[in-house]
Amino acid sequence: MEYDEALAFIHSRRHGGPDLERMRVILDRLGAPDRELKFVHVAGTNGKGSVCAYMANILRCSGYKTGLFTSPFVRRFNERIEINGEDIPDTELASVTETVRAVLGEFEDKVAEFELVTLIGLTYFAQKRCDIVVLEVGMGGVHDATNVIEHSEVSVMTAIGLDHTQYLGNTVEEIAKVKAGIIKDNGRCVAYTDPVGVIEKTCRERNAVFTALDLDALCVKSAGLSGTCFDFGSLTGLKTPLLGSHQPKNAALALTAVETLKKRGWDITDESLRRGVATVVWPGRFELLRTRPNVIIDGGHNPQAVEAAVGGLDEYFPGEKAVFVLGVMADKDVEGIIERLAPVAESFICVEPPAPRALKNTLLAKMLTDRGLAAETADSVAGGVAAAVKLAGEGGTVCVLGSLYILEEARAAALST
Repeated sequence: MEYDEALAFIHSRRHGGPDLERMRVILDRLGAPDRELKFVHVAGTNGKGSVCAYMANILRCSGYKTGLFTSPFVRRFNERIEINGEDIPDTELASVTETVRAVLGEFEDKVAEFELVTLIGLTYFAQKRCDIVVLEVGMGGVHDATNVIEHSEVSVMTAIGLDHTQYLGNTVEEIAKVKAGIIKDNGRCVAYTDPVGVIEKTCRERNAVFTALDLDALCVKSAGLSGTCFDFGSLTGLKTPLLGSHQPKNAALALTAVETLKKRGWDITDESLRRGVATVVWPGRFELLRTRPNVIIDGGHNPQAVEAAVGGLDEYFPGEKAVFVLGVMADKDVEGIIERLAPVAESFICVEPPAPRALKNTLLAKMLTDRGLAAETADSVAGGVAAAVKLAGEGGTVCVLGSLYILEEARAAALST
């Protein structure tokens, strides 16, 4: 199987919920690669990717061969499966996909795309003998394909909010219950917040150790476009290059989870902690691509994530309004996204993400103009960025957000405009 054939096979799979019993059967046919691995399992609504990136980089800086499994991708599919910061090579992706396909048997037409990618990732990490894998949940928790794993070193819960409500529930409590489904019996869980007590309750029921993030121990010292300096507990003078007021909080959650790993016997020094936070790379999350005008791309795709991006704009460009290039999925809380962007928006350029679930740019523009906001459409993401750069002028700010699927085209356009 060649690389293009592997991608075509992966993307030809159906979309939909997994069957964990089916996953177990297939993994056993593959020799149970998941049972050869140790995991940090990360669920939540917002901040999952950043927390995973911090965790993986800290472990890598500690000398561990570290796998990282995330979704979706920003630049290239291979980003979803990486070891020590290196994406799975094309040849390896093709080979492992062929290995997995060979054992699907009667399940070949039933396996969903995310199930298949999870099977490929677990097989690859085991083949390469990773010391530990940072495993990001795709959606939810209890029924997610990644929850086929039977043990984890620690379960990590990032900020929980209302997203994917048609699948996960209509309240934060309902969604928290679903996400808490990754907590293992006699395991360990670290949580960003637990406003309704669901996560701690689940830990008690499963005899798992619960640790809440102590935000009172976090003190931001300075912040600018080069990054944020902060203290967390006894760790002083930390610096993250990731922008946004939420990033020190994400880093603090990762550091709290690392403390749990240290108690489990993982050899992680303060020096590797500092280096891991300081050298983390996570593209497409409030990422400043250029100046004159400032062009920022952000993966915010729900109201909570968009609110974090707005907080970043207020922090780094106080009192200014931005031109937004906005492209969203039809199943998102579009009204909630618009509500949070409206106060800081000069105007909007509406585009369509390259995905079946994309909201038509004309419908998005109408939703904006119906609220009295200035909006126009562009035929492509690149065209939208070019129009926004022109509207903003050299002294202005452009922010591209709404879906990770528009970010790579936006990046190329911003750097060439």
